[in-house]
Amino acid sequence: MTGYGKAVVPFADKKINVEVKSLNSKNLDLSTRIAPLYREKEMEIRQLIATAVIRGKVDFSIWIEKEATADATPINGALVENYYRQIKDIAAKSGIPEPQDWFYTLLRMPDVTTKTEVEQLSDEEWAVAKGAVIQALDQLTAFRRQEGEALQVKFTEKVDNIAALLAQLADYEQARIDKIRARIVEGLKSLPEVEYDKNRLEQEMIYYIEKLDISEEKQRLANHLTYFRKTMAEDHGQGKKLGFIAQEMGREINTTGSKSNHAEMQNIVVRMKDELEQIKEQVLNVL
Repeated sequence: MTGYGKAVVPFADKKINVEVKSLNSKNLDLSTRIAPLYREKEMEIRQLIATAVIRGKVDFSIWIEKEATADATPINGALVENYYRQIKDIAAKSGIPEPQDWFYTLLRMPDVTTKTEVEQLSDEEWAVAKGAVIQALDQLTAFRRQEGEALQVKFTEKVDNIAALLAQLADYEQARIDKIRARIVEGLKSLPEVEYDKNRLEQEMIYYIEKLDISEEKQRLANHLTYFRKTMAEDHGQGKKLGFIAQEMGREINTTGSKSNHAEMQNIVVRMKDELEQIKEQVLNVL
């Protein structure tokens, strides 16, 4: 869900800047910094973001850059002339010398450089600003799509690796059973004074070996792998489902490991866990 988008569009004597960044999050966590002129449109901006992003921690900013001439505070010429006349009249009547630096004196008088007008957002400017928001969100979506395509390749590789490791377990299953059987028999032979019913022993061994059977776990894990691939091919918004499937895969792998009772099989299980852990780390990046 990581992504970045930015747009800069001109309007009159200013530039409208929009920047949007996203990180992983279970839900939509939106933080906005909106220039005062556009605050009346905050709800509309939030709706645009929510439609485009769906899920993630999002930082959104929109601000204005004005040209130097536009930022300059205008001087109230009429007020300056009024102050000038008043000072000259007072100087003439009181005999007080006139100022040596008239501009320095007059520009320090109250309200000479006070900006009083309030800027209003026009429909034309909002249309341009809204277009900039949409452009930045489109860039964010394109960025996230590229990330998603790269993740799909990685997930496919990891799922294929788990499937290949799963197939390797079959090479050791019969050897594992034979080893367990031989170990039990050898243990009994080492106790010559103990008498036992061979038929009963065979039944107990079959029961014990059946408890260690991993056929069902292997089948369920294979089904989860298939379902994971199928879910990746569906429309966006499947990140949580992929996370749930990965959890189920982990359960089957753990059960297989606990039942293995064989060094080589347990090594394979460890490798499967490693592949799955890499999936779990990255699945948080999926919508």
